[in-house]
Amino acid sequence: MNSGHGPDATEDLTRLREAIDRVDEVLVRLLNQRAKYAVQVGEIKRALGLPIYVPEREKEVLAHTEQTSAGPLDPSAIRRLFERIIDESRRVEREAGKPEEGAGFTF
Repeated sequence: MNSGHGPDATEDLTRLREAIDRVDEVLVRLLNQRAKYAVQVGEIKRALGLPIYVPEREKEVLAHTEQTSAGPLDPSAIRRLFERIIDESRRVEREAGKPEEGAGFTF
């Protein structure tokens, strides 16, 4: 990679931005797959009468993700990202358990 200025640097910038776009696409697919698993977990929890929010499990997930990161994001950055991911996972777990609008009603 060219660290100078000029056409090569512009090409490097374009290439790196395209690489970031590809990584973002993979992240979106993986986050949606994670959410699908969260929906399934929520369905099982409901069937077993378990709560959606399990603080100990959340602590385990956060500790695991922090330990998994090799950087350059530090553990606190990973924790913040996964706290948000977990919040959204919990939301889809709850939403999956709600009856659809109009379900059970006949007009």
